[in-house]
Amino acid sequence: MASSAAAPRLAIVFLSVAAFASAANMRVVDPLLVQLAARFDVTVGGASIAATAFLFANGVFVLVHGPFGDRYGKMPVVAIACLGAALCCVMSALSASLGMLTLARFLTGVASSAIIPLAIAWVGDNVSYERRQATLARFLTGQTLGLMTGAALGGALGDWLGWQSVFWVLAAIYLAAAGALAQLMRARPDIAAPGARAHGSMMAQMLGVLRRRWALTVIVVVALEGGVFWGAFTFVGADLYQRFGLGFAAIGLAVAAFAAGGFLYVTVAHHLVRLLGERGLCRWGGAGLGLAFAGMALAPSAEAEFAAIVLSGVSFYMLHNTLQTHGTQMAPEARGAGMALFALCLFLGQAIGVPIAAPVVDRWGAPPVFWAAAVFLPLLAFWFARAIGRRAPG
Repeated sequence: MASSAAAPRLAIVFLSVAAFASAANMRVVDPLLVQLAARFDVTVGGASIAATAFLFANGVFVLVHGPFGDRYGKMPVVAIACLGAALCCVMSALSASLGMLTLARFLTGVASSAIIPLAIAWVGDNVSYERRQATLARFLTGQTLGLMTGAALGGALGDWLGWQSVFWVLAAIYLAAAGALAQLMRARPDIAAPGARAHGSMMAQMLGVLRRRWALTVIVVVALEGGVFWGAFTFVGADLYQRFGLGFAAIGLAVAAFAAGGFLYVTVAHHLVRLLGERGLCRWGGAGLGLAFAGMALAPSAEAEFAAIVLSGVSFYMLHNTLQTHGTQMAPEARGAGMALFALCLFLGQAIGVPIAAPVVDRWGAPPVFWAAAVFLPLLAFWFARAIGRRAPG
């Protein structure tokens, strides 16, 4: 039987593997669009519905999974979600039409949307607040590696072995995570038990979270963070192409450069948490984001912009990891519901921020939205750091 100390460490590893598959799934279809268009005799734009279906389901259905995790246990729901996502990936690999593939991708998003928010909520239930931010940073290893390799995995495997192979590999990763979590829960049933339970229906739980002033503060900040950051960062590739003439393969490295910055933060997070504390992480993260986006706007070369992108990854996760930690504490008796709202607001922020920025980019290019982010994100981070300081204990 696993020891008391070993089981939570193993749980973080297995949950991180599940998060890897979930994060990789978000971008894995992008490099396959040309192949899918040829296979199903549609335009590339028409094939993109397979990517959109996953992202939509992944953003919306998280609201369903949060209360389920609170009621039945977060880890069991994550394990079942991994199994469901694996089966849906198999369905994707076997799809004979674009409609069937789109349905399979939608269902994959429904299942996969449970994994990251409920894994974070499980950490909130099982790790003391003093250790939680460093533990969440270790969990983020899987998520950041998934974001780094998702598009590359899709492109490389799709090119070498065909587009179906990508979904077989993802199915295997999901199955491995589900099996490992099931084995761990069998050895340690206590870590699979639900935390303190909220009373009432799913809607009542959500409303209960939103009635808390601090919870509302965290949710609004993460929505603004997601909207402004991703509203600007989404157009980094277009900027590299328009100003420096980079090819699409090199532009793909921009996403990897951001995730590499996030991974760099993960490797030193336990030191930074100890040295800077939550408020310091917010301030330095905000200052780094301001410097990063100003660097993107002023970059004299593609190399300089890539350096700014790496800095944006480090800085974003300094701020976002702090927000995640507070997200786990918004409603201790309903962490699943709380993290579901957290994830939904991050998704909605992104969904709103990009279309707001798009007309500006179309008319004036990306630098104006980079400057907007360079000004707004530090102000938001410093305000949240001050709010943490003003907050009464408990």
